[in-house]
Amino acid sequence: MSLAYAFDVKARDGKARLGEITFARGAVRTPAFMPVGTAGTVKAMFPETVRQTGADIVLGNTYHLMLRPGAERVAELGGLHRFMNWPRPILTDSGGFQVMSLSSLRELTEDGVTFRSHLDGSEHHLTPERSVEIQRLLGADITMQLDECVALPCPDEEAERAMLLSRRWAERSKAAFGSDPARALFGIVQGGTVEALRVRSAEGLQDIGFDGYAVGGLAVGEPQDVMLATLDVTVPVLPEDRPRYLMGVGTPEDMLLSVMRGIDMFDCVMPTRAGRHGQAYTRFGRINLRNARHAADPRPLDAESDCPAARDYSRAYLHHLVKAGEILGAMLLTWINVHYYQSLMAGIRQAIGEGRLPDFAAQTQAEWARGDIPPRP
Repeated sequence: MSLAYAFDVKARDGKARLGEITFARGAVRTPAFMPVGTAGTVKAMFPETVRQTGADIVLGNTYHLMLRPGAERVAELGGLHRFMNWPRPILTDSGGFQVMSLSSLRELTEDGVTFRSHLDGSEHHLTPERSVEIQRLLGADITMQLDECVALPCPDEEAERAMLLSRRWAERSKAAFGSDPARALFGIVQGGTVEALRVRSAEGLQDIGFDGYAVGGLAVGEPQDVMLATLDVTVPVLPEDRPRYLMGVGTPEDMLLSVMRGIDMFDCVMPTRAGRHGQAYTRFGRINLRNARHAADPRPLDAESDCPAARDYSRAYLHHLVKAGEILGAMLLTWINVHYYQSLMAGIRQAIGEGRLPDFAAQTQAEWARGDIPPRP
């Protein structure tokens, strides 16, 4: 395999694309869901199990790894891939989401953002240049520019201010990244839900030139129809020959509908977080294992699943583990959820390749709507 980063669109079905991103560490089949490994681990999962679900790439986080154990230490230990025993591609988020999520612990200036650590109160200054440096030390295959993500809804003036700051930071991130044919740098489109701002942001980033383009600042408080309408405006402005990444999304339906609008990549904490809280994602929709109706149910979650956790353990046992607070419950349900997300992506990819994505989408949505039918008493 070539050492150079490349993206190839292999098939289209409407606006949806079947593609492949290649790196020295392996190929990423798109549309792709990236399990979130914020601190160098996909919570409650072994790396080899993550791979067995079908994941080609995982996500790490600049802010959290900067605080603990530190980027320089990870580099000394051989990089994030070796550190977390994940030899395949890794994308690292730049810390921009924490600008929003940790707004009470940071100070924002033109130069960058100063965080007060949520761990010990120590101060850490993160600039576009330092964010790129940290991601290089970690060994990221995909580096994200530092940006400012704002919560929605927000005034148009605030969305414009953050978008323009993010574009200036994009220029600095590109200059700091330089040229590296083996790795990729993605720019991030901002602009809230203001159509004109989204278009300006997307066009401005293309003038700078990136290996891929992310749509940031969505799934942060807006309804689904507003998110989709924003994608309808933004995606057509993005170049055809670069991957398109919708950050922080989302539910299975969010991803399915976004793929149909031309999105190639996703990440979200939802499947792992839900697993730790007794929730399972299946082809029947989301199932709450805390509900008493599962207490004496001998059926597995899905007898036809090729995920052992969904196929080989009874609902009664999963209910017991969740109610008892046993770690195994979180492990099994997280495995089920990540597997389902990867199975959904695999089904989407196959449907695009066969030119039947609308039928696949309709059938999948019908199964979700029908739900999990309880056994007869």
